Amino acid sequence: MTYVSTAEISAQMFVTVLLCLLVIAPLFSLAIMRFFQGKKKAGFILLGSGVAAYVVFQIIMSLFFNK
Repeated sequence: MTYVSTAEISAQMFVTVLLCLLVIAPLFSLAIMRFFQGKKKAGFILLGSGVAAYVVFQIIMSLFFNK
C-alpha cells in the first residue's frame, strides 16, 4: 500500500482546486440533467460552460502553480 504525500500542496493551490471543482462539477451534472429533460440547448450551453471553466482552471494552474 502506498500513501500520497500532501505536504507539498500549498493552501493557495488547495483553495483554487476546491473553488474550481465547486464550479466545474455542477456545470457538468446540470448539463447531463438538462439532456435527460430534453432541453438540448441548455445542456450544450452548460456543457460548454463547464469546458470553458476547465480551460480557465488549467490556465490558472499553469500560470501560478507551475514549478
